Amino acid sequence: MTFQMRGLEAATFAPLFRLGDDELQAMGAQRVHADEADAYPCRISLTRAAVGEELLLVNHVHQPDPSSPYRASGPIFVSRSPATGHYRGELAPILKDRLLSLRAYDGAALIVDAEVAEGDAVVGVIERFLADPQVAHVDAHFARRGCFAARIERA
Repeated sequence: MTFQMRGLEAATFAPLFRLGDDELQAMGAQRVHADEADAYPCRISLTRAAVGEELLLVNHVHQPDPSSPYRASGPIFVSRSPATGHYRGELAPILKDRLLSLRAYDGAALIVDAEVAEGDAVVGVIERFLADPQVAHVDAHFARRGCFAARIERA
């Protein structure tokens, strides 16, 4: 089964980069600069930020259905990247070489399956989940920190 993932829309976050640090802090966000090559995964480009790159650390509602007990939000990094990453049939760079928690949701935003995987096993889990007709999408989270990484859907 072919799958795809898209980064979040850059236009949603672009206005936040014009805010001052005090304004960001008032809304529970902060400006950061990547100080390690592999530590800041951008949810727009779905790539890892380069050292020195400016990002915002913001709270993002990744499971927005208010009628679901799995409604959820959490911290994510976003960069000034103007291009939304789109990956079809392959893992986005931020998902490679990471221990992932993969959660399969149905159309009512209820978890129907979940598994932890890394490396070559990740694609197999995604394909198995999406082969189940009751699965609407799969959310990948970084298993160690628990942060939302990307939404995965059928292509």
